[in-house]
Amino acid sequence: MSDSSSTVRRTGPFAGLDLLSSAVILTDEQRIVRYMNAGAENLFAVSQRRMLGRPLSALIGDAGVLDEALDNALRQNWSYTGQDIKVARGGDEPLRLDCTVTPAEAEGVSLLLEFRPIDAQLRVAREEQLLQQQQANRALIRNLAHEIKNPLGGIRGSAQLLERELSDPVLREYTEVIIAEADRLQDLMNRLLSAHSIMRPAQINIHDVLERVRRLILAEFPQIAVRRDYDTSLPELTADREQLIQAILNIARNAAQAIEGAGEITLRTRIARQVTLAKRRFRLALELQVIDNGPGIPDEILDKIFYPLVSGRDGGSGLGLSIAQSFVEQHQGMIDVHSRPGHTCFTLLLPISNRG
Repeated sequence: MSDSSSTVRRTGPFAGLDLLSSAVILTDEQRIVRYMNAGAENLFAVSQRRMLGRPLSALIGDAGVLDEALDNALRQNWSYTGQDIKVARGGDEPLRLDCTVTPAEAEGVSLLLEFRPIDAQLRVAREEQLLQQQQANRALIRNLAHEIKNPLGGIRGSAQLLERELSDPVLREYTEVIIAEADRLQDLMNRLLSAHSIMRPAQINIHDVLERVRRLILAEFPQIAVRRDYDTSLPELTADREQLIQAILNIARNAAQAIEGAGEITLRTRIARQVTLAKRRFRLALELQVIDNGPGIPDEILDKIFYPLVSGRDGGSGLGLSIAQSFVEQHQGMIDVHSRPGHTCFTLLLPISNRG
């Protein structure tokens, strides 16, 4: 279980900092950590309990310009704002942050550091743009599906009537092809429209959902290893169980097809704090990741991977990820993807607490 999954409610003179969306760390003159708000725990994936009394360098390493700014803030009692500061995170990709350093006058505290992830700021703007574009695309696809279904039924019915009148087996083969292709297109239209079905929310345990997905993937792709990395302290969330199973299964099946039966998939859960989803602020959210070690998503389709009918695989319908995104958005959540050769990670964020 991750340190960052602690949900202990803090009290004291600095507890109000937990209400901020940015990450805030308080240190003394020796740069020893004296307080971390929930945003900082979430950003650096470490609990306050683990960091209290430890040097700031244990968290952010050698930050170069930031170290000099901390010296100046203490020596000259002035504030500093640094942009695009890179903070190493072991084997993970470094964080790119803006940081404001402010002298503080409180018992045992000399400096206040406020961190804001650059990629998070860019993501908010990108999300709004993509949301509008995807809503327009889905409305177009939905309308097209409705328009196609009616004539498709007429084509199939006419082919059946024609088949009954034909005695030549060769000609009957042609009508069978028409009927089979009409059925295939009918199934495609139904799948497009099913992404907008009515939700049936209830209290669920996300790990029960993931175990169901895991069993289905192992049954379909027995050569693939499906590993668990669960935070078992997560509370239940209100969601449509079947929709979530379908959404996560679509993502996991997409990963299994990408690695072609010779790799592994990891199902990972963690807690996220003070998260903005669909322009609403939530105190707690579920962070669910589906990670595979396949070849990665081609750069030319990465930004369009959730669009209907976009697929990176020959013969793929391009509907699985689009349907998954629709189900996640109906839960007031969001889904994102980062990919490079050998590592593709789909991240789902779902609210599990009230706003605030």
